[in-house]
Amino acid sequence: MNYQKLDAALATVLNDIQDSEETSLAVFIHTEPILGSAATAVLESLGVSGVTSGKDIFTATLSPNAISQLSEQPWVKYLKRSQQLGLVNRRINTPKLGV
Repeated sequence: MNYQKLDAALATVLNDIQDSEETSLAVFIHTEPILGSAATAVLESLGVSGVTSGKDIFTATLSPNAISQLSEQPWVKYLKRSQQLGLVNRRINTPKLGV
């Protein structure tokens, strides 16, 4: 694992995971802008979708083993943890201030 390519949040989570095969981490994969066919094949084999020429940021849900594999690739710049976002669809009750 090349920890220099991981952001702090991702490195911290990886240290706490017990099962290195469980596909459970949402990550952003930042790569070189022009990927060769070998790099494209690696990304696709790991389940990364939307791999097209000229694109340099991908999202995927990966296992710690897959993250380790990617961190060792020379065409990967860095890997960043992604948070699952939820919709905020409720009213926030704020007290009214009087003068």
